[in-house]
Amino acid sequence: MIIGGLQKTSLLDFPEKIAAIVFTMGCDFRCGYCHNPELINGEAKIKEVFEFLKTRQGKLDGVVITGGEPCLQKDLPEFIKQVKELGFAVKLDTNGSFPEMLEKVLPDLDYVAMDIKAPLEKYSQIVNVDVDTSKILKSIEVLKNGGVDYEFRTTVVKSQLSFEDFEKIGQLIQGAPRYYLQRFEASKILDKSLENEKTYSTEEFERIIDMLKSYVKAEVRY
Repeated sequence: MIIGGLQKTSLLDFPEKIAAIVFTMGCDFRCGYCHNPELINGEAKIKEVFEFLKTRQGKLDGVVITGGEPCLQKDLPEFIKQVKELGFAVKLDTNGSFPEMLEKVLPDLDYVAMDIKAPLEKYSQIVNVDVDTSKILKSIEVLKNGGVDYEFRTTVVKSQLSFEDFEKIGQLIQGAPRYYLQRFEASKILDKSLENEKTYSTEEFERIIDMLKSYVKAEVRY
């Protein structure tokens, strides 16, 4: 595992759990709005991560593995197993471009958050690399049929995603338990040309949410 950083406590990133966050290095996407373009300064070693986690047994509930894209890491399955052996619940954040790895680690996970960048036909445009969208579709199906709690989420830049795009996303993830719309914030982003971009207004978000409710089973929020 190539680890870029460790956040020792989070109350927000793992639903209903107090968690540490492990940041992995490297990503196959180049989303302009990426808020972790440099991850966390410095590099945490595997040994240091596990030494820290051992001091938090009984104090933290879980560990979030994020990035970057964690599924790039070949030894991700073993890392997850070692974290589980310490008694922590594990949440994985992924962009869904490595369905085989997702399927492999899913039985050892407690929660998954998968980014949906756009309707399939706009994926490459949004992430700035060529995307095999059949892999995105496969990851969606893996989560829908995997028996592990999960969510889908989208970072919303108004100029990138139209109302029609959100309807297409709703159709793509139909039946999912929850879908979160994340407001774009122009701070520490990869593409500086987006610094003056905006997201939708609260009223516009409400309209999008009302439309999405016919596709998503439970909660949609931003």
